[in-house]
Amino acid sequence: MNMHIEEKALGIKSWSPEDRPREKLILKGRSSLSDAELIAILLGSGTTTLSAVDLAKKILLSADNSLHRLAHLTIKDLVKIKGIGEAKAITIIAALELGRRRKNLDADEKPKITSSKDAFDVLKSELLDIPHEEFWIVLVNRANIVLKKQRISIGGVAGTVADPKIIFKLALDELASGIILAHNHPSGNLSASVADHSLTKKLKEGAKLLDIQILDHLIIANQRYYSFADEGVL
Repeated sequence: MNMHIEEKALGIKSWSPEDRPREKLILKGRSSLSDAELIAILLGSGTTTLSAVDLAKKILLSADNSLHRLAHLTIKDLVKIKGIGEAKAITIIAALELGRRRKNLDADEKPKITSSKDAFDVLKSELLDIPHEEFWIVLVNRANIVLKKQRISIGGVAGTVADPKIIFKLALDELASGIILAHNHPSGNLSASVADHSLTKKLKEGAKLLDIQILDHLIIANQRYYSFADEGVL
C-alpha cells in the first residue's frame, strides 16, 4: 500500500499540469524547462519508482550534471543506468547529435576569422565530444573569410597523422591564401607535443613555397584550446 502511494507521488501525471514537462513547454515555452525536464520529454516515461524527470536527473548526475559530459557517453554507458534501455539511450544520443550538428550549421554569411577564438568557434562542433583524435584544416581567403573546413585524418586515442600533400592540394583547389590547422586531444591535455611542433614547422615551410600562410594551429581539448599563434610558437 505504501509503495503504491509512493509511486503515485512520483508519477508525473499526479503533478500540476504546469509542472509536467510537456505541458510546461506548451504553457511557458521551451526556455522555462530545466535540462532534466527536457531529457524527461525525450525519455517519455520513467520507471515504477522514478518519474521521467527523476530518471533524467539520475542520467545527468552520472555525467556530473554536465550536458557536455553527457554528450561523451555511449549507448553502452547509458544502459548501465537502471531504467535506461537501448531505445531511451539511442533517443538521448540522437538528440545530442542534432544539437551538435545545429552548432555546425554555417550562417548565410561565411564566418571571418580574426582570432584564435573565431577559429575555435568554427571548429569546436567537429572536434568536441569525440573519443579519438582527428586532424582538420580551415581554409581562408586573403580577407580571412572561411572558404572551407575539411577533416584530413582520423586517428586513435593517442594520435593522428596529417599528410602535407593532401592539405596543400585542398588549399590549392580552393585557391586559399591561409590555412588554420587543428586537432583534438581526447585526453584533455592541452600541451603541444614534439610531433605537433615538428608538423607545424614542416607545413609552415612548405606553405611558403606556395605563397600560402599557416595562420594558426589549434589543439582542442574539451571546451578549451591551445593556439600556436597566441603562444608565439608558430
